[in-house]
Amino acid sequence: MKFQVCFVAFLFMSLMSFAQIKHGLRDDLGRHVIPRGFVVNTNDHKGEVFFNSDDYARMVRMGANTQVIRLELGKLSDFPGCKLQPNYLKKLDALVALGRHHGIKTVFKMTVYGIDKFVWEEFWLNKKEEYKTYIDAWRVIWKRFSDDESVLGYDVVNEPRKLTMDISYDDLTNKYLIPLYQQIIDECQKINVDKMVLFQSIFMNKGEKVDKNQYAEIKSPINRKNLIFAPHIYQNDIDFIKRNMDRFNKESNTLNAPILVGEWGFPTFARTDTLIDGNLGQLKYRELYIRTAEVFDRMGVGSIKAWFLGNRTMQNFLPGGQSTWSIFSDSTDVGTVERKYITDVISRPFPQTIAGDIQSFLFNHATRSLDLKIKPDNSKGASKLFIGANRHYPDGFSILIDSDIVMFYNPLKNVGLETYKSPTYFDPSNYIWNANTQKLIILKWPKDQEYLNIKIIPGIHNFN
Repeated sequence: MKFQVCFVAFLFMSLMSFAQIKHGLRDDLGRHVIPRGFVVNTNDHKGEVFFNSDDYARMVRMGANTQVIRLELGKLSDFPGCKLQPNYLKKLDALVALGRHHGIKTVFKMTVYGIDKFVWEEFWLNKKEEYKTYIDAWRVIWKRFSDDESVLGYDVVNEPRKLTMDISYDDLTNKYLIPLYQQIIDECQKINVDKMVLFQSIFMNKGEKVDKNQYAEIKSPINRKNLIFAPHIYQNDIDFIKRNMDRFNKESNTLNAPILVGEWGFPTFARTDTLIDGNLGQLKYRELYIRTAEVFDRMGVGSIKAWFLGNRTMQNFLPGGQSTWSIFSDSTDVGTVERKYITDVISRPFPQTIAGDIQSFLFNHATRSLDLKIKPDNSKGASKLFIGANRHYPDGFSILIDSDIVMFYNPLKNVGLETYKSPTYFDPSNYIWNANTQKLIILKWPKDQEYLNIKIIPGIHNFN
């Protein structure tokens, strides 16, 4: 199933009584899709990482419909000391197939890992045709997956750097980064005309953040089609989360590209797993993640969390001791023991695929309620809501559609959804609860009308 960019800049949004979500994607049926998932690493600092079908089933039950596979340039290119490794391509095939089998779309993201010495300052000058070598590495991926509809697109340069180069961030972006993006996009779209191209801005040097944002602003358009702006946000100051995302939103308008947050979530520490209070405690992390998630939901952006890994990735790269972006605490490459103080926020309910237009949605962590407003269109097929009842509604949940439809799920019974109240035209067989995937599937909305207000709330008696 192919995806298209869904991005509309409303010039008079402030004058409207509502603001349709401008971020997100459209599939080939025209349904509104919110991508959410995890970065999937092929290696960590201790060696290769391997996944199986159970890992992907777990991903789905945590709300994932998208994976970002982190590519190693050293295994795909002819940079000095490197060569293309056929077994690595087979590994990528397996990861894409696992995702496809579990209904997860794939984005590939190129990193410069695997190269003994990658010098950004030399790369930008392109004196040894580094751009061609880089694009040739991508071309291997583009050709291999051009006909695979489960591959959504390509994040073409991960966290590009300035480092010691004597140039401003604006000049580096305009003189080198944007022309490189244009060249990569043009070559990509010769092979993959319908796939998305994701892009990032320059990763700023330590100590040069603006508003505590470590990514330089892109102020000029790229002027290409099928683009997605994929900024990273690792903000640990609650007061700056919305400010950073507002700036990204401004860039998305300039770039005419929707936002899919390519990585997010400040790293946790080994000590966090044993502490409740304090600067490294779980309560602080939970609030930080909740506030970030609220900003994402209100903007309607998709988001990819790093990483779907275990504690084997712990390193001393931040003051405070061993830290990691991993979501599991197992001392293995891939884990099963969740860091629930963050994973319950990551895996919050949301509209994955909507037949129609998403106007707004927000999961309230205090009340455990999902509020969703849509403009339905039954001609576009089925809709899917990720509910995550196993973690958010062990006491059961109720589905309220406007004021006249109430359904509920009772976990003490094995009968699926039950109807409490409905009009005569309502067909409850169009609503299916899938406990394996933790999704609510709507085959058909009750009727085509201008707007529907849907609410998911905890319990089976909250009908007032």
